[in-house]
Amino acid sequence: MDDDEGIGHEQARRLRATMVAAGIDRGRLWLSYFSIGGEASELEVDAYLHHSLSLTPLQRDLLAQAANELVAAQAPPPAPYVDDLLGERRAPRGDSTRTDRQVPVQDGDVLDRDDPTDPEDR
Repeated sequence: MDDDEGIGHEQARRLRATMVAAGIDRGRLWLSYFSIGGEASELEVDAYLHHSLSLTPLQRDLLAQAANELVAAQAPPPAPYVDDLLGERRAPRGDSTRTDRQVPVQDGDVLDRDDPTDPEDR
């Protein structure tokens, strides 16, 4: 096994681990990969993930990029610092940079975009 093939196998193994940890299925990965310029078919990506097909370093990196973007999109919002919250209080009402309403405030809370008490709907 040459160095590139070994690197490809390791990339595939780690990519599969990322997919499992993040709950990303092959179809979703492939669609994201294809949308950023990936050239391998979904079947070829599946074969690569199972070490049955080699892909070029560029295609492997595009798969990694697609997976990383999907993982980042799933990441929870960061915890705010004091300055972040003070900046929100100073922001004028209706400022689109406010983020305090983008996430539930307590475990189990569900944001209801049709909530009549929502100040943005008034």
